[in-house]
Amino acid sequence: MATNNSEQKNTRMSRLHANDGRKKARPVLRVIKWLFLLFVLLLVSGVGVFAFYAKDAPSISTAKLQSGGTSSFYTTDGKFLMSLGSQTRVYVKSKDIPQTLKDAVVSIEDKRFYSEGLGIDPARIISSFLTNVKSSSTVAGGSTITQQLVKLTCFSTASSQRTLSRKAQEAWLAMKVEREYSKDQILEFYINKVYMNYGTYGMGTAANYYYGKSLKNLDLAQLALLAGMPNAPVAYNPYLYPKKAKYRRDLVLKAMYDNKKITKKQYLAAKAESVQKGLKKHSSSSESKLRKVDDAYIKEAIAEVQADGYDPYNDNLKITLNINQAAQNKLYSLANSGSVAFTSKKMQIGATIVNPKNGHVIAILGGRNLPSVQLGLDRAVQTGRSTGSTIKPVLDYAPAIEYLNWGTSHILQDTKYTYPGTNVQLYDWDNTYMGSMSMRYALVQSRNVPAVRTLNEVGISRASLFARKLGVSVSANAGLSTAIGANASSLQMAAAYGAFATMGIYRKPRFVSKIETADGQVRKYNSSGTRVMKKSTAYMITDMLKGVFTSGTGTSAKVSGVYEAGKTGTVKYSDSDLVKYPSYSSTPKDSWFVGYTKQYSIGIWTGYDNLKDGTISGVGQYSAQLIYKYMMTYLMQNKTSSDWTKPSTVVKKRIVKNTEDEVASPGQSYSWELFVKGHAPTDADYTSSSTSTNANSSSTVTSSLVQSSSSSSSKSSSSSSSVSSSSSSSRSISSSSSSAVSAQSSSSSSEEKTADTDAAGGKQNN
Repeated sequence: MATNNSEQKNTRMSRLHANDGRKKARPVLRVIKWLFLLFVLLLVSGVGVFAFYAKDAPSISTAKLQSGGTSSFYTTDGKFLMSLGSQTRVYVKSKDIPQTLKDAVVSIEDKRFYSEGLGIDPARIISSFLTNVKSSSTVAGGSTITQQLVKLTCFSTASSQRTLSRKAQEAWLAMKVEREYSKDQILEFYINKVYMNYGTYGMGTAANYYYGKSLKNLDLAQLALLAGMPNAPVAYNPYLYPKKAKYRRDLVLKAMYDNKKITKKQYLAAKAESVQKGLKKHSSSSESKLRKVDDAYIKEAIAEVQADGYDPYNDNLKITLNINQAAQNKLYSLANSGSVAFTSKKMQIGATIVNPKNGHVIAILGGRNLPSVQLGLDRAVQTGRSTGSTIKPVLDYAPAIEYLNWGTSHILQDTKYTYPGTNVQLYDWDNTYMGSMSMRYALVQSRNVPAVRTLNEVGISRASLFARKLGVSVSANAGLSTAIGANASSLQMAAAYGAFATMGIYRKPRFVSKIETADGQVRKYNSSGTRVMKKSTAYMITDMLKGVFTSGTGTSAKVSGVYEAGKTGTVKYSDSDLVKYPSYSSTPKDSWFVGYTKQYSIGIWTGYDNLKDGTISGVGQYSAQLIYKYMMTYLMQNKTSSDWTKPSTVVKKRIVKNTEDEVASPGQSYSWELFVKGHAPTDADYTSSSTSTNANSSSTVTSSLVQSSSSSSSKSSSSSSSVSSSSSSSRSISSSSSSAVSAQSSSSSSEEKTADTDAAGGKQNN
C-alpha cells in the first residue's frame, strides 16, 4: 500500500515536472515563431520594396551596353556641340581581347566573377559593408563587374544618386544582364566602356592612345596598367604621375599572382618593368579647333558638373551649356586674330561675358596664343590678379551709398594721405593732390586717395561683407590699400558688375544649364538671384560709371549709341618687382576693363603670366578697353539699347558746382546730382523731369585718346612708396592746386588714360 502511494506520488511529481517543462518551452517556441514570422515579413517586405523600385528600372539593351560612357555637350537650343571623348573609339571583340587582360581585370575588380551567376555577390556586399563600417568610410566596393557595367550604362555615379531605389534597380538590371549575356560578353562590354583619361573610352582605345598598339601586342605589365586605370584614370596617368601609376599597376599584378593567373617569375619581371616603357609621345596638332576655342569653357563646365556630384567621364551625361558659340568664337578671334593689338605675343588675357539677367556665362577666354592642351590654364577664372581700380565701385563707393547714404556730389578730399599707423604716403597716378572733389568726379577720374578715405569711412569689415555678397572675396582683416586693388578673376568681376546692371540683383555665374543622366533624370540650374544692394545704390553707381566712357579713363572703350557703364583698372609693379626689373617702372603690371549694359557684363584682364615675360606698353595699355568695345559692339548689334530707369528711391537735383548739397538757383552754374531719397537737400528744389542723368554733368573736361608716341609729362620725384604714372604717355592737368574746382570745370583740361593706377607703395595693410 505504501509502495502504491509512493508510486502515485512520483507519478504526480513527474507530471508536474513535465508540465513545468512544457510551460518553460512555450515562451521559447513563441519567440522562435514570432522571429520566424518577422523574418518572413521582412523578406516579403524586402521583396515587395525591391519589386516596387525595380519595376521603374530603365531599359537596357545590347546597343547601350556596347556604347561608350562619354558625356556630350549641347547648346541651350538643343544643338550638339561636342563629346567629352575626343579619341576615335576602338571597340575590341571578346575573341581579340587577350586572356591576360581578362585575368587582370577580373583579379583586381571581381575575382569571383566567373563563379557567381546572379550578377550580384552577396558575400562581397557583406564583406565590403563590414570593412566600411570598421573604417568609418567607403574604402571597399561591393559591386561586381556586371553591376559596374550596369552603372556605367544606365546610371549616374553621383553620390546623391546612391539611393535605395537606384541600388534596387541596379541589382535588378545586373541580374537581367547575367541572364541574357555570357560572362565573356559582359567582360567585353565592360572593357570597351570604361574611361581611360585623355578622352579615351575602352581599353582598346587606350592601348592605341598610350602605346600606339593593339591590345594583343602589349606585354603583361602594360596590360596590368590598363586594367588598373579605370579606378582613377586621371590619378594613374603614367605620363604625369608615374609613381602612382606604378603603384596601381603593381596592385593588379599582385592580385593576378594571388589569383594564380601568373607565376611568381612573371609577377617579379612585370613589377620590375618601367611603367613608362613603350608610352607613345603625342603631338598637340591633332586637337580640333572647336575644342581649342572652347577649352576654357569646357573646363569650367566639367568642374561645375563634378561639384554637383556627377562624373562626366563615366556617367554618360547630356550636359546643356549656357555658351553662346558665336560669341565664344568672336571673343577668341579678337584676342588671336590681330584685330586688337597687344604689346607682345606673350601678353595674356582672361575675359568673361555674363548675362546679368540669369547669371549665364555665355563666353569665356582663358588666354591667347594657347597650345592645344585640353583643360589648360584658364586665366579668366584661375588667375586671381589685383583688380586695380575696378574694385572701387564694389568695395568703396557702393557701400558708401548703401550704408552711409552718400549722394553723388558728396565731397571727398584728394589731399596728402598717410596710411594710419604707418609712414607710408599714398599718391595718385600723377603724384599730385587735387583737393576737394565730388564722389562722382573721384570715381570717374579714378583718384586713389578719395577711394581709400571712402573705404576708411565705410569700414573694411562692412565693405568686405558687401563685396562678398557680390562674389568678390575680400578679407575683413584686409588693409585700406584694398580700396584700390583686390585679388579677383574676370569671372568674379563680370558677375559683380552684373549686380549693378540688374539694379542690385546678384546671380551666381553658371556654365551649365541642365544635366540629363542616362536613366532619364533631369536637373536644371536656374538662378533666381539675390538682392545684394538697394536699387538706389545700383542706379547711382551706374549713373556715375557712365562718365568713365565720356569724360573719364575709359573713353577708348565707348560703344556709340549704347547705354553702358564701366570702369578701368591699372596695377603698378610692387617695389620688390622693380628691384628685379627696374625698367618696368613706367609701365603697368596689369590692365583691366569691366563694363556692362542691361544685357551683358564683361570683365577683362590683360597682363603677363610671369614678370620675365615682359610688360604692358604702347597699344597694349588699351587692349582690354578695345576688346570690350569690339565685343560689346558685336553683342549689341541688332539689339535695342535702353537706359536704366531711375527708381523712386533716388532723387535728382541741380546742385551748385563744387558743393555737396547746395541746390542751384536760376542762373547759377550747376550739375545734376543724385541722392538717396530722404537724404537729399531740402532747399529750393529744381528737379528734372528726365529719368536719367547726364553722366558728364559734373565735369566738362574734354578727353581724347593719346597714343604711346605722345610725349610724356614730367613727373615729380617721390619716395619708394610713391605712385608714379603707369603709362609712358600722359595728359597734362590744367591745375594741381589744393582745390580741384578748376580741374572739374575747365574745358581745356584733360585726363590721364591710366589715372587709376594702384599705389604700389601704398599697398601696406592697415
